[in-house]
Amino acid sequence: MRWVIRSKIHRATVTEARLDYEGSITIDEDLVDRVGIWIGEKVTVADVDNGSRFETYVLPGERGSGIIALNGAAARMCSVGDKVIIMAFELTDVPIHAKVALVDKDNKVVRDLVYRCTPSTPTAAPGGTRGNPPTGSS
Repeated sequence: MRWVIRSKIHRATVTEARLDYEGSITIDEDLVDRVGIWIGEKVTVADVDNGSRFETYVLPGERGSGIIALNGAAARMCSVGDKVIIMAFELTDVPIHAKVALVDKDNKVVRDLVYRCTPSTPTAAPGGTRGNPPTGSS
């Protein structure tokens, strides 16, 4: 079994940071539906602007609003206007296809992608084997 990416909202803009709110991240329901994230699901959030990375759970935001609101303690991890990547993972032993939404500054989808999460066979570098340095005279 392996953890693989299943859903991703790429470079969303944080619209609110609400410290005095029960913890979580509020996401426009159109976005969570688009990539297959469930309300209440654990997600990893990576802030592109400050490098922070944390886990929280999803609450539903108004459809079409573009809301990406960090609530409670998570509000200290990002600032309004920061770009974030929101990711959900799946533990599986079979290949899956991850749904990815690229969004604009207003958190509207501009492009959908699919990541094919499949096993790969390591290939040897010229003269080497699976990451070992080539041998021989120099």
